[in-house]
Amino acid sequence: MAQGQQAIRPPSDLQSVQSVLPPFDQHANSHSQPIDMTSVGAAYNLIDNIPTFMKELIAGGAAGGFAKTVVAPLERTKILYQTQYATFRSLGVTQTLLFIHRREGFLGFYRGNGAGVVRIVPYAALHFMAYEQYRRLIVDNWPDWTPPGALVDLMAGSLAGGTAVLCTYPLDLVRTTLAYQVRDPTRSFQAYTGIRDVFYKVVKANGVRGLYGGIGPTLCGIVPYAGLKFFVYERLKGCLSDEQQNNVFMKLACGAAAGMVGQTFTYPLDVVRRQMQVQAVGFSNQKYKGTLDGLVAITKAHGVKQLFAGLSINYIKLVPSVAIGFAAYDIVKSWLRVPSREGSRKERTS
Repeated sequence: MAQGQQAIRPPSDLQSVQSVLPPFDQHANSHSQPIDMTSVGAAYNLIDNIPTFMKELIAGGAAGGFAKTVVAPLERTKILYQTQYATFRSLGVTQTLLFIHRREGFLGFYRGNGAGVVRIVPYAALHFMAYEQYRRLIVDNWPDWTPPGALVDLMAGSLAGGTAVLCTYPLDLVRTTLAYQVRDPTRSFQAYTGIRDVFYKVVKANGVRGLYGGIGPTLCGIVPYAGLKFFVYERLKGCLSDEQQNNVFMKLACGAAAGMVGQTFTYPLDVVRRQMQVQAVGFSNQKYKGTLDGLVAITKAHGVKQLFAGLSINYIKLVPSVAIGFAAYDIVKSWLRVPSREGSRKERTS
C-alpha cells in the first residue's frame, strides 16, 4: 500500500457506511434515483380500476388498427380483384401492386386505409369486447345438464360479428369506395376525394339508407364467419397441451387457420357485398335485388370462379392479419392486466 494511504476496513454498521461513502448530491445524481414504487403502484391501481369491458375495447381496437395497416396493400389489391375483375384478372398480384405504384406511388397502397383504420378500430374493439361479453352471458345461462363446449364460441362469435358490423358498416362502405378508385394521372376528375366527401355525396344522393348498401350480404357473411373463426380457434387450441397453449406462435397459427376456414366458406358473400357497395355509390350499372340475386347474377355473368375472385390474395392477407391481430390483442390485454377469461368462467365441463 502506498505511503500516506489508510486502509478502509469493512464497516460493521450502517452509520459507519455513511461515514465512509461520499456525500450524495441529489441534483447531480438525479439520474440514479431509485424507482418510486408508490407511483408504480398507483399506476397499477389506476389500470386495475378500469372496467374489464373497457380494457377489452382498448385491446381489440389497438390490435385491429395495427394489423389493418400492415396488410393494407394486399387489402386494396383484393378489393380491386373483387370489383374490377376484368381489368386486373390478367395482371396477377405482383403486377397489380406494381400497377398501383406506377399510377399512384407508394401512398397508393394505402388509399382508403384511413377509412379502413377508422372503421376497423371501433369494429375490432366492439368485436372482441362483444365476444367476451356474449360468451360470459351464454355460459352463465347455460343449462346445467350439459357442458357448453365450443358451441358457446360459435354463438358468441356470431352475435359479436353481427353487432360490430351494424355499428361500423358505413365506414366499411366508405373504405371500399375509396379503395375502388384507381387514380388516372391523365384526368383531373375524381369522384370522391376523401372520407367526408363520400359520406356527404352518398347521403345527399340516397339518404342515410345509402350508407348501408350491401348490409344484407355483409351480415349473411360475417355472422357465420365470425362464429366459425372463434369456434375453430377454440377447437384447435383445445387440442394443444398447456405449454403449447401459452406459446404465442401456436396461438397465432390456430387463429390464422381458423380465419382461413371461416373465410373459405363465406367468401362468395363477401364478393357480393363488395359489388353491392360499389353499386350503392354509383360505380356500377349492375343492380342486384339482394344477396341471392347477386350470387346468381355474378355466376351467370362470370362463372362460379368469380365468386372466389381474390380469395388467394385474401389468404395471403388474412394469415398475417389474424396472426398480428391475435398477438397484439393478447399483448395489450396483458399490459392492461385483463383477468383471465378462464378464471371468470362458470363453465361446467364433464
